[in-house]
Amino acid sequence: MPVQSSPLCVSCGKSEHDVPLLSLHFKGTEAHICSSCLPVLIHHPERLAGNLPGSEQIAPTPHRG
Repeated sequence: MPVQSSPLCVSCGKSEHDVPLLSLHFKGTEAHICSSCLPVLIHHPERLAGNLPGSEQIAPTPHRG
């Protein structure tokens, strides 16, 4: 039976053994992001380009105020 590697954060590469990870589904794939990097996904998704295919097309959440 093959050894399954631990999921890694698509932004910083930390594993679930280092930080809490959240699962996300995007364009038919599953990925993980840690609680520290979640603001990157919300405010600067283009920074995940190369790690989360298609993320450069996600519109950042607009800021109010």
